[in-house]
Amino acid sequence: MITFVLLAAVLTVAGVALVAVPLLKTKPVEYSPAPWAALVAAGVLAIGSTVLYVRWTNWSWQTKIADGSPQTMVAHLARRLEQNPADLNGWLMLGRSYTVLQQYQLAVRAFQRADRLAGGQNAEALIGQAEALTLGDETELDRRAGRLVEQALALDPESGKALFFGAAAAMRRGELPVARARFAKLLSLNPPDNIKPLLQKQIEAIDQRLAAGPAPDAGARAAGQPQVAAATDSGAKVRINVMLAPNLAQSASGSSPLFVFVRDPQRPGPPLAVKRLDSHFPQTVELTALDSMLPGRGIAAGQKVQVVARIARSGNPVGASGDPFGESAYLVGRDGLINIVIDRVTP
Repeated sequence: MITFVLLAAVLTVAGVALVAVPLLKTKPVEYSPAPWAALVAAGVLAIGSTVLYVRWTNWSWQTKIADGSPQTMVAHLARRLEQNPADLNGWLMLGRSYTVLQQYQLAVRAFQRADRLAGGQNAEALIGQAEALTLGDETELDRRAGRLVEQALALDPESGKALFFGAAAAMRRGELPVARARFAKLLSLNPPDNIKPLLQKQIEAIDQRLAAGPAPDAGARAAGQPQVAAATDSGAKVRINVMLAPNLAQSASGSSPLFVFVRDPQRPGPPLAVKRLDSHFPQTVELTALDSMLPGRGIAAGQKVQVVARIARSGNPVGASGDPFGESAYLVGRDGLINIVIDRVTP
C-alpha cells in the first residue's frame, strides 16, 4: 500500500507540472504568464485527486489497525530474530508473547533457544519452558516441566513463577512441607491483592493436611475411617454434561481451555479433582479420584460437592474477570449424569 501511495503522489506531481508549467512560461507579447491560474490548477489536481480517491477507493484503511495486532507484532519479532539469532532478550520476549497468544509449542521452542544462548543459566528461560509445557498439559509438572522448575529455583529462589509452579509440582508429588514453604515464600514477596487470598487458602489447606498426620494404613481403612475412605474411594465419580448458553457463544473462544473443578464447599483449599479440556460443547466429563490434586484429598461416595465448569479465556487455571462459567451442586454416589450450563461471566 505504501508503494502505491508513493507512485500516486509522483503521478499527481507530474500531472500538476504538465498543467502548471506552461501557464508560468513567458509567452509572445499578446499573452502573459498566468501564475494564479497555475496555482488554481495545481490545487484542483492535487486536492481533487486525493478527495476523489478517498471517496471512491475500495481499500480499507482499517487494515492499518490489523498491522498492529499482537499476532503481527509477534511475527515481526520472529523475523527480526532470524536476522539476529543471538539476541537472548529477543528470544525471551518471543517466548512470553507466544505464551500470551496460547501458542505453547512455539513458546517452548523460543525459550529453548534462549536457554541454549544462556548456557542453561537463565532462570526465565527455564521457567518459561516449564510454564508453556504446563499450560499445554498440566501433567508435565510430573515430568519435564517439574525438572525445569527445580533448575529455575536453583538459579533464582525468589522467582514468583518458579515458586508457584514449584509448589504445585511439590503438591502433586505429595511433598506438602515443600509446597507450603514455597507458597509461603511467594506470599512474602507481596503478590497482587487478588492472588494473596488464594495463596493463603492453599497454605491453610496444607496446614490442615499436615496437622492430620500421615494417612492410616490398610488396617485403619478396614476399621472404617471416613476420611481415608474419601481419599481411596476409586469407585466414586462425578459425571456432568457441559453445555454453553447461546448468549455466550461469541465470548467463548475455541482456543481457550475448559477447566472442570470439583470442590468441597465445607473445606477451603485446592479442588478435590480437576480436569483441563478443549472447549467444545456439549461434552460429557467424568472426574474420579485419579483427577485429585492432593494425595488423601479426593472424591468419596456420599460427599456433597460443588462442580464448576469454567472457560479460561486467559489460559490460566486461576479464575479471571470475564471468564464464562457454570456450576451446580452434586451428591457423589447418588446423582448420575447432570447438566451444567455455562451461562454466567466472572465479574
